[in-house]
Amino acid sequence: MTKGGNSVSALAASKGTLVGTGTLGGFGRADGGELRKLYSPIEPYNTGRLDVGSGHSVYYEECGNKDGKPVVFIHGGPGGGCSESNRCFFDPELYRIILIDQRGSGRSTPTADLTDNTTWDLVKDIELLRETLKIDKWMLFGGSWGSTLSLVYAIEHPDRVTEMVMRGIFLMKSEELEFFFQQGTSMLFPDAYVDYSMHIPEEERGGLIQAYYKRLTSDDKAIREAAAKHWTTWEMSTSFAKPNVDYIKKGDDPEFAAAFARIETHYFVNLGWLPTPNHILENIDKIRHIPTFFTHGRYDVVCPFKSAFDLSQTFPEAEFVVCGQSGHSANEEEHTSELVMACDKFAGKK
Repeated sequence: MTKGGNSVSALAASKGTLVGTGTLGGFGRADGGELRKLYSPIEPYNTGRLDVGSGHSVYYEECGNKDGKPVVFIHGGPGGGCSESNRCFFDPELYRIILIDQRGSGRSTPTADLTDNTTWDLVKDIELLRETLKIDKWMLFGGSWGSTLSLVYAIEHPDRVTEMVMRGIFLMKSEELEFFFQQGTSMLFPDAYVDYSMHIPEEERGGLIQAYYKRLTSDDKAIREAAAKHWTTWEMSTSFAKPNVDYIKKGDDPEFAAAFARIETHYFVNLGWLPTPNHILENIDKIRHIPTFFTHGRYDVVCPFKSAFDLSQTFPEAEFVVCGQSGHSANEEEHTSELVMACDKFAGKK
């Protein structure tokens, strides 16, 4: 098969991927070097809370070098919250590392609260945090839903972003949600899908996100907790190319699962309150000048590879690295290595 006079296989070989886009990272890097690990654990030198209205108290923390390059870690989910390991993608001697738990997530309170909890509220919170910390511009780091929120924030405030580092691209499109939560990933993880789908009565299985949202917003605590467990376990079971038992057990943590599942379904039934289905791709011109790096797992079944491919086609100025043996999680070896290297590069480290 040929295209434009060149064989597709030759093009793919020159790019190091099957599809002729991006470059192959992780185990597939041409230099064959050892994969990078996270930096050593660190503790915050400052923690605080933002009163953002509607009863929400948003937690944030600062780690690393007070005078270093500012970076804000934008977690996934939505509803996932930050963890201690999230601090460790960055050289603490070079970066001023800021973590924020989004409304209803992590250490922010009240937990799992959906009141005035939308994409646009979160964008305002991030901007309020920047102003509160007296930071002129900062780097954005986000994966999965964190990539969505990073892109939306950058589109709204392009003059406040120095660089972007992202993983597991998610564009908040109905085709992505249909693939993962309805039919697509179900063909690859039918064992996990049985438990997830069978929790919902047969007559409602044609719309699983809506059916779960109905239960996760029930007045009955037992109904909410059962739905949260099944929803969260489904996503945790499919986030690694090689399923991670400890990750799957997150579904057994009722507080984490409640925030994760309730907030996710709240955002998904509303398609993130984005004004158009292609809001992000339609507005890339506003951020095209921002140095950007993103990685995506070839076997990511949570956020399908097509999302990263579509972004790379619309935003060719960005550096796109394919992790050829990885799924969705930033904790997979290839993703971790590529993200650490990208952050080192943006800090001027060789």
